[in-house]
Amino acid sequence: MTSQQDEQTHKVILVGVGGPSCSGKTTVAKLLRNIIPNSVIIHQDDFAPPYESIPYHPVHKVQDWDSAPTAIDWPKLQEFVKQVKQTGEIPPEHKSADHLNKQTELPITKESEAHWKEVFSRLAEKSSDKVVWALVDGFLLYWDPVVVEHLDLKVFLRTPHDVLKERREQRATYITTEAEMWTDAPNYWENIVWPAYVDGHKGIFTNDDVEHGKPREDVLPGLLLIEAQEHTMDDIVSMCCKHFVDYAERS
Repeated sequence: MTSQQDEQTHKVILVGVGGPSCSGKTTVAKLLRNIIPNSVIIHQDDFAPPYESIPYHPVHKVQDWDSAPTAIDWPKLQEFVKQVKQTGEIPPEHKSADHLNKQTELPITKESEAHWKEVFSRLAEKSSDKVVWALVDGFLLYWDPVVVEHLDLKVFLRTPHDVLKERREQRATYITTEAEMWTDAPNYWENIVWPAYVDGHKGIFTNDDVEHGKPREDVLPGLLLIEAQEHTMDDIVSMCCKHFVDYAERS
């Protein structure tokens, strides 16, 4: 006899969790994965090119890991997202380097976590399909139109410049996809990170204003913009969960 689970078809909901470097997007994505059943994370950072392929900035003469056209192997990420959208699974050969970076605590109350776990559990019980939630987090997530086309839901965590700068300078060291350690060069934030962030995101917001502009519906329709400094982590997770549940119940 075939079980009901075997008879279920799968439905993949691809969710973008974007924002600038140090905005908390990876933390939020991990909190959501811990809450939502049948969820996986795709870290955009895993698709950075090899260390030796990163170009040098023409003015500042340091490797530029943040310029949108060259910071990510876009064809590789496009194909990966497409495959996960079709199968609902992370390919077994894929190895993420995220665990090599410093892991932060996941600050959310037990009550909030339990509430949303129950909500998603009931949602899964009502669905005739096995719903897989694929969370894609990245600092350049909405730059590439092919990747964006695959996303069913889009979240953006906006954080003020000075807060991001302070966080970046406190962290400053990253692990590359080859498990090599990378440390920011002096003035890397001012010279490379922030200008590249503005250049890669200004088209998303009105008046090209990444700090205060409203999301442009003609560019990223349905974008959930969260002003991260104005909310607790519980609030942010709840806003995301409500947005996801509303979408699942409509679709």
